Amino acid sequence: MVFVEKWTARGRGCGLGATHFDKRAGSKRMDITVILCTFNRCQSLPTALNSVGASVLPANVDWEVLVVDNNSRDNTRGVVEDFARRFPGRFRYAFEAQQGKSFALNNGIRDARGTVVAFLDDDVTVEPDWLHNLTGNLFGKEWAGSGGKIILQWPANVPDWLSTEGPNARHGFPGFDHGPVAKELEGPPFGCNMAFRKEMFEKYGDFRIDLGPTPVSQIRAEDTEFGRRVIAAGEHLRYEPGAIVYHPVPENRLNQKYFLDWCYDNGRALVLEFPVRPVHLLCSFVAWTMRWMVATDRRERFFRKLIVRQKLGEMTEYSRRIFSGKGSQPPAYQQPKRESTVRM
Repeated sequence: MVFVEKWTARGRGCGLGATHFDKRAGSKRMDITVILCTFNRCQSLPTALNSVGASVLPANVDWEVLVVDNNSRDNTRGVVEDFARRFPGRFRYAFEAQQGKSFALNNGIRDARGTVVAFLDDDVTVEPDWLHNLTGNLFGKEWAGSGGKIILQWPANVPDWLSTEGPNARHGFPGFDHGPVAKELEGPPFGCNMAFRKEMFEKYGDFRIDLGPTPVSQIRAEDTEFGRRVIAAGEHLRYEPGAIVYHPVPENRLNQKYFLDWCYDNGRALVLEFPVRPVHLLCSFVAWTMRWMVATDRRERFFRKLIVRQKLGEMTEYSRRIFSGKGSQPPAYQQPKRESTVRM
């Protein structure tokens, strides 16, 4: 997820009521695959699996949950295998040895049996009608994908230097709320609550591996870049306010170092995805530095410091590209190589 714009949307004949589950009786085709990637979270993973496993869909809809283990060192595989035994045909396990979320996501897409793939994080919970509402309009040709509402669950004690809402909110957690009415999205949804027709990945490629988090980088923009790629190709994405995900905010991340590091990597992601105007970037860095230095309100001051940190990330990544001979333009999308997997 990378923040680059304020999103707007325009209506496109998208009322809340219509869904298009019309599979013929007796068909063996899988309708929906929920892809959930995880790494070393075997203690909290059952909460997410129990939540999505309780999803309520029409009886004629076949769906599955594919858990992609991104080389965990804990008991993740045992947890998923237990769910697969208790709920035959509902849960499957896949192993991705190459560390990095984009590798795991792309593994899951290749192994998905559904004609629609939905994405969920391993630390969230969902409403029982989440999956139905998120995917119900994706079985025709009008909509390429969809994104639902993400409600952040903040701990009781939020530091007084952090803005959680309003114009100074810049915390990196994936809140997503465009109101109560379904509409067309002009910007991308976020990766913990989105779905696409699987053919979109066949047409436009996988998630970029340089924009997903890895052991050596916390850049998190693989989801929004793919959404922008699909929109730029002329496809249409739909906002589904009834597809609700609850995303807890970990208390151990409520420290200034975490937010400063996130903004730095967000700046790097911007350079990897968008062209850079170096003179404008330098002037912007200087201007925001001056604003930060004169700010007196604690929240306003930290917000401006985060902007400065993002600009520093942009300049660092831009310099890295120039001195490595890669040029000033963002790299073109390249199809990742397929890695070995173990599936159940």
